This record gives sequence, structure tokens and C-alpha cells, in this order.
Amino acid sequence: MKTSIKGNFRKYIFKSKENYVIGLFKVREISDIKQDEYANKTITFTGYFAELNEDDYYQFSGTFVNHPRYGIQFQVVEYERIKPEDKDTLLEFLSSGLFKGIGEKTAIKIIELLGNNCLELILNDHEVLLKVVGMTEKKAIKIHNSLIQYEESHNSIAYLFELGFTTKDALIIYNKYKSDTKNIVDKNIYQLIEDIDNINFMKVDALRSKMGIIANDSRRVKACIIFIINYICNNIGHTYLYEEEIITNSIKYLNTEIHNDEIRECIIELESEYKIIIVGNRHYLKTIYDAEMNIAKFLNYLSNIKCNNNKIASHIKKLETHFNLIYNDKQKTAIKKSIENHLLIINGGPGTGKTTIIKGIVELYKKINELNYEELINDVVLLAPTGRGAKRISESTLLKAVTIHRFLKWNKETNNFGINEYNKANVKFVIIDEASMIDTFLFDNLIKGLPKNVKLILVGDYNQLPSIGAGQVLKDLIESKALDVTLLEVLYRQKENSTIINLAYDVNNGETELDYLDNKDECVFVECKPYDIKKSVKHICQHQLNEGITNKQIQVLAPIYKGENGIDILNKVLQEVFNPKSPVKKELIVGDVLYREEDKVLQLVNLVDDNVFNGDIGVIKKIVTDNKKEIYIDFDGNIVKYNLSDLINIKHGYAISVHKSQGSEFDIVIMPMTNQYNRMLYRQLIYTGVTRAKKNLYLIGEKSALIKGISNNEINIRKTSLKELLINTKQKFEL
Repeated sequence: MKTSIKGNFRKYIFKSKENYVIGLFKVREISDIKQDEYANKTITFTGYFAELNEDDYYQFSGTFVNHPRYGIQFQVVEYERIKPEDKDTLLEFLSSGLFKGIGEKTAIKIIELLGNNCLELILNDHEVLLKVVGMTEKKAIKIHNSLIQYEESHNSIAYLFELGFTTKDALIIYNKYKSDTKNIVDKNIYQLIEDIDNINFMKVDALRSKMGIIANDSRRVKACIIFIINYICNNIGHTYLYEEEIITNSIKYLNTEIHNDEIRECIIELESEYKIIIVGNRHYLKTIYDAEMNIAKFLNYLSNIKCNNNKIASHIKKLETHFNLIYNDKQKTAIKKSIENHLLIINGGPGTGKTTIIKGIVELYKKINELNYEELINDVVLLAPTGRGAKRISESTLLKAVTIHRFLKWNKETNNFGINEYNKANVKFVIIDEASMIDTFLFDNLIKGLPKNVKLILVGDYNQLPSIGAGQVLKDLIESKALDVTLLEVLYRQKENSTIINLAYDVNNGETELDYLDNKDECVFVECKPYDIKKSVKHICQHQLNEGITNKQIQVLAPIYKGENGIDILNKVLQEVFNPKSPVKKELIVGDVLYREEDKVLQLVNLVDDNVFNGDIGVIKKIVTDNKKEIYIDFDGNIVKYNLSDLINIKHGYAISVHKSQGSEFDIVIMPMTNQYNRMLYRQLIYTGVTRAKKNLYLIGEKSALIKGISNNEINIRKTSLKELLINTKQKFEL
């Protein structure tokens, strides 16, 4: 139940760029039984606000919460400024300093002459002030304009509230447009979608009836077209669509009778407005067309920079002594080219020594340039798309590694990067591991933030699943044959004749004769009916726990969330294996999900400020159930607090998707295999799951499902242009 309080803002304790405020508030009135407890007392409040003024009288609506560290706070969800109406409040307001030229004496004259309705009268016509003795027209106009400006933000935000925007959204919109807010919203509410990342088509379209916008209004149709291209590209991975795809999907989302030619006319208008680029029948959003073009030009530029060094061969021999190993010819080539070239792509499957090469490259760069450790970490940065990927490469190389988002100083609220084309990173050498996971937009933003003559190395396995976002960067770079690529083929990671490695390569090659899986080695197929899969998974996990293996070492991977053998059901089953109910462990039920202290959980989005990233796995260390519900999660020593509203960003992590497992390795991987997974059974996904296992792999279910998946190489082929652009811009460079 919401509580309403009235009173005065006193001061800011904290205010973020996004207008999140922690402050002090003097309570004058309160709507519930806590009147005696809080009336005439100063309390701490939190929420999103436009500018607050000490001399204003406000009404806040929200709830009292008990913060474990900061005590009682009032969490504001709605607020409004209450205009002063009585003589004393008006006098205090007019003489507060907000209106230059009005002291206490002048304020008294204005109130005595114009009455308690004086503010409305001044707003309507500045000339009413000319009746005040000693008032000049210049001063009257100034007071009138100050009052208009003062009213503006509150009226604009109140207008956005009335339309249906949340407090946070209303503030984001107002901070973007300021005094133009109402004009822009009235003229074209769909403009908000283009200008503000947090505002999407579905959110705005739900409000169109309040704006009197008809179903086939061209503003709505054009916004829908942009939404369609953006949505499909980001969810399927294309970087462009064909006209017929746009028309078909637009009709579906517009849900109204509209002729194809009306949509075509809107497409042409969008092209003339430079929001869409049309090349032949390829329709791009300008942002992604520019991104692909920028990548192609920059990489071709880097590929043309060479720097020979005659001492590389002798240094590589010293590296072998230093690391007590012998590099094969491909590895030597990769290490040599990493120094000679400003761009190199290293592609290799599991066990081919990619991490070994990264260590060698960094050490060689250090030796050749005669750097100490501090100079080395200033010059060289190791990056990965995920937090776990960065942690893994850091542990392997003993050098600091960070996610690309963290390196670029990503701001979640604004969706902007602090490192960009106007503020480039001061680095000389960048190595990116797990490069198959990088999408077009992220890679474009990365290269924008790098200096012109940087040395750039991409390391990955392009047979793994591509990025979740638009594009297939690593695949296009390699298949263009316009750039220098070193292909690693010799296996090192696991012992000779490893069935896990053999299976990975057989899967990748489409081989379905897998009799060796019956040998009960470190790679085992446990055949059972679909309805017995959960029981078998549970049995294997329990056996591993009995053998002293921890749940951190075991990971169940599945391709879908719903269904009898989906991730959601598997997590409920596995929670009782790995973390059964206990009187000493607190629990919290949110919807149909039960969270328990010591639960293994998976992070679903990037939280750069908290140093937690999409795909990170943590453990619930503490649950607070009093008043404000909170969960504290330990991500390898990094404790992060989650409120109830934040829990959409996590899931249980006993079973996770194959996509979320990319960039990670686990001692033991368990993969259910059932024909119930249907279209999600395909070669690339199975290959990626298999290659996550370091020591043991258990495939459980129907062997026919495994064979079906290996045989299915007809995955969704992404429509991208980077490969062609690389070839075309390469030809221009060569000319």
C-alpha cells in the first residue's frame, strides 16, 4: 500500500547523471497511521526526480523501506509539486531567491495587490505586475519568464505521467528535450523511439490512442518499420532485411488493414531521411550499415601495416625455453605474425593451444619492446566478450583481462561508451579471446575507441555459435580471405585420444558413427527415454557430489528453457540435489521461483558498475526477508546486492543454455539429448556444448537426437555484408 507524504525538500545526499536521487525531506503531513512517527521530522528518500527546490512544497507517494545499511528510507514512485496557496507560503516562495528582483517587501506588495491567486495571474500576463508600486516592465517580464521556466519542467513531466510514462521514463524524456518536450511528443510521439534508447516501439505504440493517432498513420508505420528491422536483426542475427520481409512483418505488428504500397512509400521516406540504407534489395538501418562499413575499412587499413623484426625467430626459441614447451609450425607462425602484423586472426578448435599462443605473444611483445611489467599492462589489454571468459584468460595468462564492455566504460543507463571515437583508449596492443561471440555493433564500438595504429589480434573458434546480436563478425572476417588468418589444427589441450576432443571434431565434421561413446571413458552416452532424462541427470549429479566434486565443477547444458526437459524444470530438480532445503538457509519466493541461500545463479545482463556480466555464475550468500526483500550474490568474491525488481536479471544456474556457456569451460558437462528439443538440435550448438567440457562429458537421452543434431547443419544463415565489404574495400586499398 502506497503512503503519501507532504513537505519540503531539504538537500541532496547523492544525485546520479540519470537523476536518481538520495536526499533529505522534511515531512509536514502523512497519509497513514505513521503520522506521529514521522510528522515534522526529516527523513531520507530515494527515487528519480527532475530538479528539486528547497523552497517548494511537494507530495511524494511511495513506501517506507528498511535498508540494511542506511536504515529507514522513503522510496518514491510518484511525486508532484504543490503550488503555494496561503499567504505565508506564497511570501516564502516569491522571496526565496528563485525570482531575481523580488525581495520580501516586493513579495508582500504583490500578494496584497493580486491575492493568493497571484502566481496564476503573473503566468497569464506579466502586465498585472505593473500595478505594483516601483515595478518596471523589464523586471515584470523577467519575473514572468522565471515563473514560466520554473513551471515548465513540472508541467512537462506531469503531462508525460498523464500519457502513461513511468517516473523514470518521463525524466529521461524531459532531460532529452527540456522545454521542447510537449511540442515533440505532440508532433510525433514515435520520435522518442529514435532519440532515446530506453523507449521502444511497443511502449510508445500502446499510448497512440491517447494521442489520437490512427492505425495506419505514416508516423506509426515508419516507426514500425525501424522496429521490425532492428528487432529481427538483433534477435536472428541479420544485418539487413529484404523488402518483402519488412512488409510481411510490418503488417503483422501494425495489426490493421494496410496496403503494401503504403508501407513501400514509408520505406522510401525513411531512405530519403537517411534512416534506412537500400542497396539493391538489401534494407539496412543506417547505424548497422555504417558499422559494417567502418569495420571493413578499419581492418583493411590495419592489415596493410607491416613491421618486420629480424630477431623474432631467436626470441621464439627463448620463449620455448621460458615456458618449457615446443611450439608447432602453426603456433610459431601465429606468434611471429602477431609481432609483424597490425592485424591477425587466430582460429582454432578445442585443444589447439589458443591460450598457450596468447601467453607467448604477450611475452614476446614484452621482450622485443624491452618492457617491464607495469609498461606491459599499459601497452597491452586482454579482452573477452564475457566476464567468465575474461576471468579464464586472466587465470591462464596471469595477466589482467576485462570484458569489452568494461574496457569501453559502458554506461548501462545511457547505453553509451566512455571510450569512443572522441575519447580513444591509450593502448598499443589488443588481444580478444572468444571472438566468435562479438556482434557487429560491439565490434564497431570497440574499434572506434582504439587508436589508428593499434595492433589487434582476434582469437576464436568460428565453428562455435555466433554472437547473440546482429552479425557474424569472426566468420565473415575469415571467409572473406581478405585478412591474415592462422588456422590451428594440432591438438594439445587434453590427453591423446581424448573422446571429448574426438567427439568435438566428429560433430563439426558431421560424423554420426559414434560407437566409441559406449566405451564408458571420459565421454559417455547414457541412453534413456525422454521422461527418464531428469532422473538420470539427477543421479549423475548426486554420484559426482558423493565423489567429492562440487557443483561449481559440474554444469548441465540444455538448448531451451521450457518443456519437460527444459532449463527451468531441470533447475528445480537440481536445486534439490545441490542445495536442498535446510532450516539454516533462508528462502525467498518470487513468482514461481524459489531462491535459497547457497543457490547457484546465472547473471543475464551486463552490470558494469557492479563488475558483473552476462553469463557470470554466482552463489546466493544472503537473503534479507524483512521489509525490503534483498538477495546478496557472491561472484567469485564480488558481492552484489539485488532488490526484488533486479531479480529479472538472474536465473538459477544449475542448468544453463549452451549460448550462455560460451566463453566458459567446466570440468564436468552434462547435456540432455532429446528429440523434444526439435529445431534447437543442430550441429553448431552441439559442438559448442561439447567443447565446454574439460574432463568429463555426459550425454543423456536419445541417441537419435544426437545424430539428428549432428546431421542438421541447416542452421539459420545470417544475412550480412561484412564479408563483401572487406573484399571490396581491400581491392580499393590494393589499387
